[in-house]
Parts: sequence; structure tokens; C-alpha cells
Amino acid sequence: MERGISFTQAFWTLLVRDIKIAIRHRGDIFNPLLFFILVVTLFPLGVGPEPQMLSRIAPGVIWVAALLASMLSLERLFKADYSDGTLEQMLLSPQPLPIMVLAKVIAHWLLTGVPLIIIAPLLGLLLNLESGSYGALISTLALGTPVLSLLGAIGVALTVGLRKGGVLLSLLILPLYIPVLIFATSAIDAAGMNLPYDGQLAIIAAMLVGSLTLAPFAIGASLRVSTN
Repeated sequence: MERGISFTQAFWTLLVRDIKIAIRHRGDIFNPLLFFILVVTLFPLGVGPEPQMLSRIAPGVIWVAALLASMLSLERLFKADYSDGTLEQMLLSPQPLPIMVLAKVIAHWLLTGVPLIIIAPLLGLLLNLESGSYGALISTLALGTPVLSLLGAIGVALTVGLRKGGVLLSLLILPLYIPVLIFATSAIDAAGMNLPYDGQLAIIAAMLVGSLTLAPFAIGASLRVSTN
């Protein structure tokens, strides 16, 4: 029982620590959100203000922007801990490494994914998103953005020891993001045509469950490989 309590304490301590650090460096929170807003708002200027055109591309634009914003914030996930030696202490800690990396990924999602979910419906109005699609938009972002954080963390863990790992990181994780993007935009399109989209949501939910189960172990193993 004591080990179980210590696991919980380690998880919450690391989660709260990462959130407090991010609050002190507010740019880490606002930069991805600002990038998300800028990418979405530039599309009407580029393709024109025609409502039908904007409505047709809105699901893809919002989700691609959310995906890129998530990638923008990923590189800092383990970088600071690697630089100041905290990551090495985590690797040597008696606490399970998957538990600790899961706390860091959840903190990342709370600071980047949740703001994207909140602001996305407002940007949907800008792109003339179909009124019936907002529920699907919020649902797919709520299920899909944690998957982006979990899968992206694997790539970050593999490249944490590299000085310029940004390009390699993109090449590693973009193929993993494609299924989430496909099923999320398909669900929003189906909702806009008043068609059922439960199947797409179920697939994204299955991806989330699989990622929550397997990704922390993959992240831990990747950190051990990349720091040795």
C-alpha cells in the first residue's frame, strides 16, 4: 500500500511541478495557442471569404492547425529536464518511469490541448463551420489531442539528446498523427451532413486507450535509449 501511495504522490508532485513551471514561463502556454489562432485566421485571407468554401475546409483547417500547434509545444516536454539533470534523476528514481512520464504528458495536454479545445469553437465560427458540427469538433479534439501528446512524447523522448532534433521529431511523429487527423475530420464532416459519427469517435477513443496504455512504457524506454 505504501508503494501505491508513493506512486500517486510522485505522479501528482510531477504534474503540479510542470504546471507551475509553465505558468512562470507563460510563453510556453500562449505561443502554441497564438500559432493555432494565426494559422486558422490566415486561411480565409488566403482562400477567400466565400462561406461554402470555408465551411467545406473548416474541419481540416482546424485539425491541421491543432496538430501543428501541438507539435510546436512538444520539444520543450523533456528538454529542460534533460539540460538541468532532472531527467537523469527521474531515470534513477525508484518510482516507475512510465508513471512519471505520464504525469508530464498530462501536464503538457492540460497546458496546450485544453486551451485548443476551448478556443476551437470560436474559430469554427470564423470558418463558417456547420452548426451541427460543433459537438463533433469538441468531441474529436477532446479525444484526439491527448493522443497527439502521448504519441508526440515518444518522438520527443527519442530525440531529447539531439541539439537540433526538431526536423527529425516531425518526421518521426507526423505519420503517427495521420490516423487521428483522418478520423477526426471525417467525424466532423459527417456531423455537418447530419450523418452518424459514432464509429469515428469510437476509433479515436480506442486510439486514446491504446496510447494511454502503451505510450508511457514506450516513452520511458525511449528516454533510457536516448540518454545512454
